[in-house]
Amino acid sequence: MPAENLIGSKVEDRLSEILAENLQKITGRWTPEPERRSWERSLPVLARDLVDAGLGKVEMLIEYQLPLTSRRADVVLAGVDARTGEDAYVVVELKQWSHAELYEEDEHLVLVEGYRGEHGHPLLQVQGYCDYITDFVGYVSERPEAVRGVAYLHNAADLDVQDLFQLASTERTRLFTKTRRGAFLEYLRSQFAPAAGAKAADRLLDSATRPSKQLLKLAAAEIKDREQFTLLAEQRVAYDLVQHAVRNAEHSDSKEVVIVTGGPGSGKSVIALSLLGDLSRRGVSVLHATGSRSFTQTMRRHVGKGSSRVKNMFMYFNSFMQAEKNRLDVLICDEAHRIRETSANRFTRAAQRTGRPQVDELIAAARVPVFLLDEHQVVKPNEIGTVEAIESHAAKLGLKVRHVPLDGQFRCGGSRKYEAWVLRLLDLEPGGPEPWTGDDHFEVRLAESPWELEDTLQNKLKDGYSARISAGYCWPWSDPQDGRLVDDVRIGDWARPWNVKGERAVGDAPASALWATFDGGFEQVGCVYTAQGFEYDWSGVILGPDIVARDGRLVTVRQANKDPDFKRRTITDAQYARHIRNIYKVLLTRGMVGTVVYAVDPGTQEFLAELLGETRS
Repeated sequence: MPAENLIGSKVEDRLSEILAENLQKITGRWTPEPERRSWERSLPVLARDLVDAGLGKVEMLIEYQLPLTSRRADVVLAGVDARTGEDAYVVVELKQWSHAELYEEDEHLVLVEGYRGEHGHPLLQVQGYCDYITDFVGYVSERPEAVRGVAYLHNAADLDVQDLFQLASTERTRLFTKTRRGAFLEYLRSQFAPAAGAKAADRLLDSATRPSKQLLKLAAAEIKDREQFTLLAEQRVAYDLVQHAVRNAEHSDSKEVVIVTGGPGSGKSVIALSLLGDLSRRGVSVLHATGSRSFTQTMRRHVGKGSSRVKNMFMYFNSFMQAEKNRLDVLICDEAHRIRETSANRFTRAAQRTGRPQVDELIAAARVPVFLLDEHQVVKPNEIGTVEAIESHAAKLGLKVRHVPLDGQFRCGGSRKYEAWVLRLLDLEPGGPEPWTGDDHFEVRLAESPWELEDTLQNKLKDGYSARISAGYCWPWSDPQDGRLVDDVRIGDWARPWNVKGERAVGDAPASALWATFDGGFEQVGCVYTAQGFEYDWSGVILGPDIVARDGRLVTVRQANKDPDFKRRTITDAQYARHIRNIYKVLLTRGMVGTVVYAVDPGTQEFLAELLGETRS
């Protein structure tokens, strides 16, 4: 809306209520009271400044959602450039802080009076938003100079935040306080002409979103060259906390554990690769490790292509059974929900079967062990990768632990609403299943048959999207016969093979670890072990007979599952149910643009149809 429409109007009186209602419709999330108060206290201040500067017709895009993520910028101002007459945009990060200082002289982290914990520097925050917008919004991608950024601490005097001015060095890192209100008004006049900004706002909002910088396509440059990813908000805080811990370890011979948690596509692996790239370029001894063969092999192939040295930076969790204590400066444990009870397996020599917890091995291996995980992705009985397990073990060792939860959502079109819907559908969050009311950023469809599911995704492939089909482990999984995969997944007259079991391609079907990323993967049905950790534009998910709708809820059916890991009597029905729900949560959150679902059980199909309602295709 134009700034002048907000001041002295009924809209100003009901501003927080209107914004909260709109966000609830979009995200399905009710806005907490502190956030509503911040709108009431900050947005009218900015609007009055625009009016006082003679720029009342400049548009204020409040809570602007960054494309392909649920992260929102406080305000993006849209108008006519005072110098060129072209469209111009200023991203504004509003802070009510009255006093802030750098955290232990670290220019990236800030301590704020009256607030708990460390916060990201607001100038880095707004710079990240500006960079992200020019990376992903097609309209400004060729005119990055049209996007500028400021942090406005309208309650603070210069002397009370003087540390923060050190980073105010570019057109995307300008900092203003209440002391500098006059300068802020002059800045606004230098950016915008006193003309309507509605058309500029529409062009930004209507612009096509460029495809995301997907992890594997840019990982090689991330390690060998320079940073390719823009870190936002909590991502940046997590990154900077690790860097801070590394500096402490260097200077004071200390040891610290960092835990980063987040849902699918929240940027955990982006943080991991950013850290790996920067630390390795600085000569810090650092390795990346996961418990996933598919993920590690794919990293080695894409990131380490042509370089055995780079390939060797990607290890497995069980690689550290005999590691010397604190041999590394940093160990980045990506996909840490895959941490197992112990590293021993059937190939482990008897002398190494000590029963030592795997988490102990990983913590011991580096001065700064970093764990990135999603607790809703623990999918096997012997996986124990949770915040509680890591914190508990660190506490026994007397180690300091830092935990950074990531709030943003990058996969699933940035739709936090869809992730919340999936969690409630699977009873992983309270509240029970609810109708899907749609989201402009993500599409959900119900297929009438596996044929329709496959045809829908094939059409998406023809349109240039990536797509895969995955399913619960409810069918036999045969070895290849006569050099060909067996069509084990059979539903009526539709039949397809599972992905390849091993590390060698079978015909045109890629090796197991490459199913999600290599050509030829679409022709096989993937499982949770090949899908976890990866993303594709469109995800087709077959709900097998191991999860069915009964009395308005999804219930698990143990005898319908074929995974040998769940046949052990030591696994309780409750443990089994939790793992199956987590498995389907993983499968349902791989898509970046949309998900197509089909349920084998007729009653479950009807149940999903009711939930999807008018959004059903």
